[in-house]
Parts: sequence; structure tokens; C-alpha cells
Amino acid sequence: MCKGHHKVTYKGVKAIRSPFDYLIYQMILWEVKPDLVIEIGTNTGGGALYLADLMETFGFGQLHSIDIIKQSDPSLERHPRIKLFYEGWEKYDIDEARGFSKILVIEDASHVYEDTLNALNKFSELVSSGSYLIVEDGIINELGMEKEYRGGPLKAIREFLTNHPDYIVDRKWCDFFGINATFNVNGFLKRVD
Repeated sequence: MCKGHHKVTYKGVKAIRSPFDYLIYQMILWEVKPDLVIEIGTNTGGGALYLADLMETFGFGQLHSIDIIKQSDPSLERHPRIKLFYEGWEKYDIDEARGFSKILVIEDASHVYEDTLNALNKFSELVSSGSYLIVEDGIINELGMEKEYRGGPLKAIREFLTNHPDYIVDRKWCDFFGINATFNVNGFLKRVD
């Protein structure tokens, strides 16, 4: 399932996600209809462009894309639905999101357990009931890389869910193409309060 994913591009910009996840994202966006998506981890920005173009096609939503350094393709700065932040998620002022009514968050930063857990704790309060806090790349644990990431996203998800009963793992999306046939293993967290 992983072969070639580092070569995927969208509009010529590197877009490192599973093709399954791209399909799932467009279905989630249509179902939830968020007026704000916060993407933590821009990288070069192909994923951000894809999401913003979907929102443009659907006729709703803005995207706040956050990274620690400016490495994104210049086309992101020209997209009317994208606002970029380059000081990392820790310095993102959540007041930037306060005026929006339906928020979805995608955590795709360092994948280190502590970083992931801290980001989940910070941004979980912004996610609207019925919307999602999506944790990318839990598959690294399945690939035996959890030591490199000090437990990785799956450890962070387990701990987060223990302390946040208002979130559940949504099996509808995790298992859409087969049991956890996604890079976001157990990572589609739905707010249910």
C-alpha cells in the first residue's frame, strides 16, 4: 500500500498521502462541510492545494495550513481559500479560528508521540461536534517505526482518547477500503458531544 506514495503530486506539487486517503478526505469534506480546515503540517503543499481546490469546487470553506518553515509551493500563497502560517502549530493563535462555525483539523506534523499528543490537546477544542480531528500517518507504527517516533501517532491517539470521551475512532472511514486500509490508522477521530 505504500509503494510510490512519496512520488504523488497534485498540480505538480508533492502531495504525500495515500490515494485511499485522498478519496476519504473528499467524502468527509462533503459530509461535514466545514467552513474551516486547519492542516498542521504543510510540507510542500500539494495536500493543501488539493483540499482547497475541493472546497472551491464544493463552494465552501477556508484552509489554514501550518508549518514550521516556509517550504511550500508559491501557488499556495495565491490560492483564495488558503492562509499560511509558518511559526509552527505551537504559535498558531487559536483565535484565528474563533469566527468559524464548523471546524475540521488534520494533524500531520512531526508524528512524534509527544508533539502529536500536544497538538491534539490544543486543537481538539476547536473541532465542531460531528466533525473530525484527523491524525495522519499512524501507519508508521504498523511499519515498525514507532521507536523512531517515540511511540508515534497511535500512542498519542490512545492517550488522547482516554482523556477525551467526546471523541471516538470512526470505523466508517478507517475501514472504508478494508480494515485500516489508510495511512491514518485509527486516525479518523470524530467529535460526538
